[in-house]
Amino acid sequence: MNLPTPPHLTILTGASRGMGLSMAQQLLAPGRILLCISRRTNNDLAALAQARGAHLEQWSQDLADSQEAAERLERWLGSLHAAELDSATLINNAGVIPAISPLGGIAASDLANALRVGLESPLALTSVFLRVTGRWVQQGWSGPRKVLNISSGLGRRAMASQAAYCTAKAGMDQFSQCVALEEAAHPQGARIVSLAPGVIDTDMQVQLRAGDPAAFPDVGNFIGMKERGQLTSPDAAAARVLAYLERPDFGAKVVADVRDPA
Repeated sequence: MNLPTPPHLTILTGASRGMGLSMAQQLLAPGRILLCISRRTNNDLAALAQARGAHLEQWSQDLADSQEAAERLERWLGSLHAAELDSATLINNAGVIPAISPLGGIAASDLANALRVGLESPLALTSVFLRVTGRWVQQGWSGPRKVLNISSGLGRRAMASQAAYCTAKAGMDQFSQCVALEEAAHPQGARIVSLAPGVIDTDMQVQLRAGDPAAFPDVGNFIGMKERGQLTSPDAAAARVLAYLERPDFGAKVVADVRDPA
Protein backbone atom coordinates (compact mmCIF):
# COMPACT_ATOMS: atom_id res chain seq x y z
CA MET A 1 0.00 0.00 0.00
CA ASN A 2 2.01 2.95 -1.28
CA LEU A 3 0.40 6.20 -0.20
CA PRO A 4 2.17 9.57 -0.19
CA THR A 5 1.48 10.57 3.43
CA PRO A 6 0.73 8.45 6.52
CA PRO A 7 -3.05 7.96 6.33
CA HIS A 8 -5.61 7.57 9.08
CA LEU A 9 -7.11 4.07 9.15
CA THR A 10 -10.80 3.69 10.05
CA ILE A 11 -12.74 0.43 10.22
CA LEU A 12 -16.51 0.93 10.23
CA THR A 13 -19.28 -1.66 10.56
CA GLY A 14 -22.85 -1.19 9.40
CA ALA A 15 -21.84 1.31 6.72
CA SER A 16 -24.36 0.46 4.00
CA ARG A 17 -27.25 2.62 5.23
CA GLY A 18 -28.46 5.08 7.87
CA MET A 19 -25.97 6.85 10.09
CA GLY A 20 -23.30 4.30 9.18
CA LEU A 21 -23.54 5.26 5.51
CA SER A 22 -23.43 8.94 6.43
CA MET A 23 -20.30 8.37 8.53
CA ALA A 24 -18.67 6.51 5.67
CA GLN A 25 -19.48 9.32 3.25
CA GLN A 26 -18.02 11.90 5.62
CA LEU A 27 -14.89 9.85 6.23
CA LEU A 28 -14.07 9.50 2.54
CA ALA A 29 -11.17 11.84 1.91
CA PRO A 30 -7.58 11.73 0.69
CA GLY A 31 -5.29 10.83 3.57
CA ARG A 32 -7.67 8.21 4.93
CA ILE A 33 -8.09 4.47 4.50
CA LEU A 34 -11.67 3.39 5.15
CA LEU A 35 -12.69 -0.25 5.50
CA CYS A 36 -16.46 -0.74 5.61
CA ILE A 37 -17.85 -4.05 6.85
CA SER A 38 -21.55 -4.63 6.17
CA ARG A 39 -23.89 -7.32 4.93
CA ARG A 40 -24.04 -5.47 1.60
CA THR A 41 -21.62 -3.21 -0.23
CA ASN A 42 -22.77 0.18 -1.55
CA ASN A 43 -22.09 1.13 -5.17
CA ASP A 44 -22.78 4.83 -4.58
CA LEU A 45 -20.22 4.86 -1.79
CA ALA A 46 -17.64 3.30 -4.09
CA ALA A 47 -18.36 5.93 -6.75
CA LEU A 48 -18.01 8.72 -4.19
CA ALA A 49 -14.66 7.34 -3.03
CA GLN A 50 -13.41 7.30 -6.61
CA ALA A 51 -14.59 10.87 -7.21
CA ARG A 52 -12.83 12.10 -4.07
CA GLY A 53 -9.65 10.12 -4.61
CA ALA A 54 -10.24 8.31 -1.31
CA HIS A 55 -9.03 4.82 -0.39
CA LEU A 56 -12.09 2.65 0.29
CA GLU A 57 -12.46 -1.07 0.83
CA GLN A 58 -15.87 -2.67 1.31
CA TRP A 59 -16.53 -6.17 2.57
CA SER A 60 -19.80 -7.99 2.15
CA GLN A 61 -19.74 -9.74 5.51
CA ASP A 62 -22.47 -11.16 7.73
CA LEU A 63 -21.50 -9.87 11.16
CA ALA A 64 -23.64 -12.57 12.76
CA ASP A 65 -20.72 -14.83 11.88
CA SER A 66 -18.43 -13.03 14.27
CA GLN A 67 -15.66 -15.62 14.08
CA GLU A 68 -15.36 -15.33 10.31
CA ALA A 69 -15.51 -11.52 10.48
CA ALA A 70 -12.84 -11.38 13.19
CA GLU A 71 -10.50 -13.82 11.44
CA ARG A 72 -10.87 -11.89 8.19
CA LEU A 73 -10.09 -8.60 9.94
CA GLU A 74 -7.08 -10.11 11.69
CA ARG A 75 -5.63 -11.27 8.38
CA TRP A 76 -6.24 -7.91 6.76
CA LEU A 77 -4.75 -5.88 9.60
CA GLY A 78 -1.78 -8.23 9.66
CA SER A 79 -1.11 -7.42 6.01
CA LEU A 80 -0.72 -3.68 6.71
CA HIS A 81 2.51 -1.86 7.51
CA ALA A 82 1.95 0.14 10.67
CA ALA A 83 4.72 2.58 9.81
CA GLU A 84 2.58 3.74 6.87
CA LEU A 85 -0.32 4.66 9.15
CA ASP A 86 -0.86 7.77 11.26
CA SER A 87 -3.67 6.36 13.44
CA ALA A 88 -6.08 3.44 13.72
CA THR A 89 -9.77 3.58 14.68
CA LEU A 90 -12.50 0.95 14.94
CA ILE A 91 -16.15 2.09 14.89
CA ASN A 92 -18.61 -0.65 15.89
CA ASN A 93 -21.84 0.74 14.49
CA ALA A 94 -23.86 -2.25 13.21
CA GLY A 95 -26.96 -3.28 15.12
CA VAL A 96 -30.22 -5.20 14.68
CA ILE A 97 -33.68 -4.88 16.18
CA PRO A 98 -35.53 -8.22 15.99
CA ALA A 99 -39.32 -8.45 15.96
CA ILE A 100 -40.84 -5.80 18.22
CA SER A 101 -42.45 -8.11 20.72
CA PRO A 102 -42.27 -9.30 24.31
CA LEU A 103 -39.44 -11.78 24.71
CA GLY A 104 -41.71 -14.80 24.52
CA GLY A 105 -42.79 -13.83 21.02
CA ILE A 106 -39.31 -13.71 19.48
CA ALA A 107 -37.76 -16.74 17.82
CA ALA A 108 -34.50 -17.97 19.30
CA SER A 109 -32.81 -17.56 15.91
CA ASP A 110 -33.77 -13.87 15.79
CA LEU A 111 -32.50 -13.32 19.32
CA ALA A 112 -29.22 -15.00 18.46
CA ASN A 113 -28.81 -12.89 15.32
CA ALA A 114 -29.48 -9.64 17.17
CA LEU A 115 -26.99 -10.42 19.93
CA ARG A 116 -24.34 -11.72 17.55
CA VAL A 117 -24.49 -8.61 15.36
CA GLY A 118 -25.03 -6.13 18.17
CA LEU A 119 -22.68 -7.45 20.86
CA GLU A 120 -20.72 -10.59 20.01
CA SER A 121 -19.31 -9.16 16.78
CA PRO A 122 -18.17 -5.86 18.38
CA LEU A 123 -16.42 -7.87 21.10
CA ALA A 124 -14.68 -10.10 18.56
CA LEU A 125 -13.65 -7.25 16.24
CA THR A 126 -12.41 -5.14 19.13
CA SER A 127 -10.36 -8.07 20.42
CA VAL A 128 -8.66 -8.44 17.03
CA PHE A 129 -8.15 -4.70 16.64
CA LEU A 130 -6.50 -4.36 20.04
CA ARG A 131 -4.36 -7.45 19.60
CA VAL A 132 -2.95 -6.51 16.19
CA THR A 133 -2.50 -2.80 16.85
CA GLY A 134 -1.04 -3.67 20.25
CA ARG A 135 1.69 -5.61 18.45
CA TRP A 136 2.32 -2.53 16.32
CA VAL A 137 2.89 -0.51 19.48
CA GLN A 138 5.29 -3.14 20.82
CA GLN A 139 7.23 -2.83 17.58
CA GLY A 140 7.59 0.92 18.00
CA TRP A 141 4.49 2.36 16.34
CA SER A 142 3.21 5.39 18.23
CA GLY A 143 -0.05 6.31 16.48
CA PRO A 144 -3.24 6.78 18.52
CA ARG A 145 -5.68 3.87 18.70
CA LYS A 146 -9.39 4.42 19.29
CA VAL A 147 -12.47 2.23 19.57
CA LEU A 148 -15.86 3.90 19.24
CA ASN A 149 -18.86 1.74 20.10
CA ILE A 150 -22.21 3.13 18.97
CA SER A 151 -24.49 2.49 21.92
CA SER A 152 -27.98 3.82 22.64
CA GLY A 153 -30.07 5.37 25.33
CA LEU A 154 -31.91 2.04 25.32
CA GLY A 155 -28.79 0.45 26.73
CA ARG A 156 -29.29 2.66 29.77
CA ARG A 157 -33.08 2.60 30.04
CA ALA A 158 -35.19 -0.54 29.97
CA MET A 159 -38.07 -0.74 27.49
CA ALA A 160 -40.73 -3.40 27.03
CA SER A 161 -40.51 -5.42 23.80
CA GLN A 162 -36.90 -4.34 23.32
CA ALA A 163 -35.09 -6.91 25.48
CA ALA A 164 -32.57 -8.02 22.85
CA TYR A 165 -31.64 -4.53 21.64
CA CYS A 166 -31.45 -3.06 25.17
CA THR A 167 -29.32 -6.00 26.29
CA ALA A 168 -26.91 -5.67 23.37
CA LYS A 169 -26.42 -1.96 23.96
CA ALA A 170 -26.06 -2.39 27.74
CA GLY A 171 -23.45 -5.03 27.03
CA MET A 172 -21.69 -2.60 24.70
CA ASP A 173 -21.44 -0.08 27.55
CA GLN A 174 -20.16 -2.69 29.99
CA PHE A 175 -17.53 -4.26 27.75
CA SER A 176 -16.26 -0.78 26.86
CA GLN A 177 -15.69 -0.06 30.54
CA CYS A 178 -13.86 -3.36 30.99
CA VAL A 179 -11.60 -2.70 28.00
CA ALA A 180 -10.91 0.85 29.19
CA LEU A 181 -9.60 -0.57 32.48
CA GLU A 182 -7.42 -3.05 30.61
CA GLU A 183 -5.99 -0.49 28.21
CA ALA A 184 -5.31 2.02 31.00
CA ALA A 185 -2.70 -0.42 32.30
CA HIS A 186 -0.62 0.06 29.14
CA PRO A 187 1.55 3.14 28.45
CA GLN A 188 0.04 3.54 24.96
CA GLY A 189 -3.30 1.90 25.57
CA ALA A 190 -6.21 2.39 23.21
CA ARG A 191 -8.96 4.81 24.11
CA ILE A 192 -12.50 3.47 24.02
CA VAL A 193 -15.94 5.10 24.26
CA SER A 194 -19.45 3.67 24.13
CA LEU A 195 -21.42 6.58 22.73
CA ALA A 196 -25.17 7.18 22.57
CA PRO A 197 -25.72 9.13 19.32
CA GLY A 198 -29.16 10.58 20.06
CA VAL A 199 -32.43 9.72 18.33
CA ILE A 200 -31.88 9.43 14.58
CA ASP A 201 -34.34 9.31 11.68
CA THR A 202 -33.37 5.92 10.23
CA ASP A 203 -35.04 2.70 9.08
CA MET A 204 -34.80 1.50 12.67
CA GLN A 205 -37.08 4.33 13.76
CA VAL A 206 -39.54 3.40 11.01
CA GLN A 207 -39.55 -0.15 12.38
CA LEU A 208 -40.20 1.11 15.91
CA ARG A 209 -43.05 3.41 14.82
CA ALA A 210 -44.70 0.47 13.06
CA GLY A 211 -44.84 -1.56 16.26
CA ASP A 212 -48.14 -2.95 17.51
CA PRO A 213 -49.29 -0.80 20.48
CA ALA A 214 -50.63 -3.92 22.18
CA ALA A 215 -47.12 -5.42 22.19
CA PHE A 216 -45.05 -2.24 22.30
CA PRO A 217 -46.33 0.26 24.90
CA ASP A 218 -43.77 2.92 23.91
CA VAL A 219 -44.73 3.10 20.24
CA GLY A 220 -46.56 6.39 20.81
CA ASN A 221 -43.38 8.03 22.09
CA PHE A 222 -41.54 7.18 18.88
CA ILE A 223 -44.44 8.40 16.72
CA GLY A 224 -44.55 11.60 18.73
CA MET A 225 -40.83 12.32 18.33
CA LYS A 226 -41.23 12.03 14.56
CA GLU A 227 -44.28 14.28 14.50
CA ARG A 228 -42.59 16.91 16.68
CA GLY A 229 -39.46 16.95 14.51
CA GLN A 230 -37.24 15.67 17.32
CA LEU A 231 -35.27 13.20 15.22
CA THR A 232 -31.77 13.99 14.00
CA SER A 233 -30.97 13.33 10.35
CA PRO A 234 -28.39 10.60 9.65
CA ASP A 235 -26.00 13.17 8.18
CA ALA A 236 -26.23 15.48 11.20
CA ALA A 237 -25.91 12.57 13.64
CA ALA A 238 -22.87 11.24 11.79
CA ALA A 239 -21.20 14.64 11.90
CA ARG A 240 -21.76 14.88 15.66
CA VAL A 241 -20.44 11.37 16.27
CA LEU A 242 -17.31 11.95 14.19
CA ALA A 243 -16.75 15.28 15.92
CA TYR A 244 -16.93 13.47 19.27
CA LEU A 245 -14.36 10.99 18.00
CA GLU A 246 -11.94 13.88 17.41
CA ARG A 247 -12.43 15.50 20.81
CA PRO A 248 -9.18 15.81 22.78
CA ASP A 249 -10.91 14.26 25.81
CA PHE A 250 -12.09 11.19 23.86
CA GLY A 251 -11.93 8.25 26.24
CA ALA A 252 -12.01 10.29 29.44
CA LYS A 253 -15.68 9.32 29.84
CA VAL A 254 -16.16 5.77 28.65
CA VAL A 255 -19.97 5.56 28.68
CA ALA A 256 -20.93 8.81 27.02
CA ASP A 257 -23.59 10.66 25.07
CA VAL A 258 -22.96 12.72 21.96
CA ARG A 259 -24.69 15.60 23.70
CA ASP A 260 -22.19 15.63 26.59
CA PRO A 261 -20.46 19.03 26.89
CA ALA A 262 -16.83 19.25 25.82
